[in-house]
Amino acid sequence: MSKGAISEFIKKYYLHFNAAALVDAAEAYEKQLAQGSKMLVSLAGAMSTAEIGKIFAEMIRQDKLQIISCTGANLEEDVMNLVAHSHYKRVPNYRDLTPQDEWDLLEKGLNRVTDTCIPEEEAFRRIQEHIVKIWKDAEAAGERYFPHEYMYKLLLSGVLEEYYEIDIKDSWMYAAAKANLPMVVPGWEDSTMGNIFASYVLKGELKASTMKSGIEYMTFLADWYTENSKEGIGFFQIGGGIAGDFPICVVPMLYQDMERTDTPFWNYFCQISDSTTSYGSYSGAVPNEKITWGKLDINTPKFIIESDATIVAPLIFAYLLDM
Repeated sequence: MSKGAISEFIKKYYLHFNAAALVDAAEAYEKQLAQGSKMLVSLAGAMSTAEIGKIFAEMIRQDKLQIISCTGANLEEDVMNLVAHSHYKRVPNYRDLTPQDEWDLLEKGLNRVTDTCIPEEEAFRRIQEHIVKIWKDAEAAGERYFPHEYMYKLLLSGVLEEYYEIDIKDSWMYAAAKANLPMVVPGWEDSTMGNIFASYVLKGELKASTMKSGIEYMTFLADWYTENSKEGIGFFQIGGGIAGDFPICVVPMLYQDMERTDTPFWNYFCQISDSTTSYGSYSGAVPNEKITWGKLDINTPKFIIESDATIVAPLIFAYLLDM
């Protein structure tokens, strides 16, 4: 299969160190899919605010991954960018901001993520009215859904179309909703929408049980892994934290706690992280450490790319998309 200009550039010039690890990981990812294995991609950090959707949506459309694990922030921030993109404010000199500068941004309703400020009124509140109605309608009908399923309903309902400020093809959440892509969103409660949902529970306007829980996400993932691991499942981790730690634990849980000793290990692993390898750091742990936890096999292809995920992930995705 012919490759595009970006892929050829990478293969020609990315020959050593982290650059070579990037190529090795991309080639192994491609081999993983070619042999019929599936892939989980985990999204940590603020990848949605970094507009990863511009390329990640196409990865979804072309079936280059089969399940996602992401933080609640990444779940909602893609939708926020979809409906409020023109109201975002970039702050290139963010390293120079004083506490007073930060307070001024707060008073303007601008929540800063490194060099990009998310506009609270246009982003959060524009979505809130519609998502709360979906939550309440589900509760009235005696129905319960996962956080991402409610967001899928929101996107597919069309109620946000009047607010779209980017091309819909650049929203990875819309692509995922259209594909009804399986997803787990561990720790959703710490996201803005999670906080809003909690506030309605505190006010007595919603029941906590209307939102399916993290334990239910884990049991769903256990069933999904069991059903889909015959040809192997790989793990492509962007960043660290709960988005990666939660799903990778499903294998030792099935093997050890469920005593299903025929459960296969993850058969590919790659992590993009700029976390320093250090004592006690999960994000900085080298892949071999995961062997001791019953997550990876001795022979699992393992890659770690110590770099900025906003630079590395689009390049690997471009390679997989033959760009």
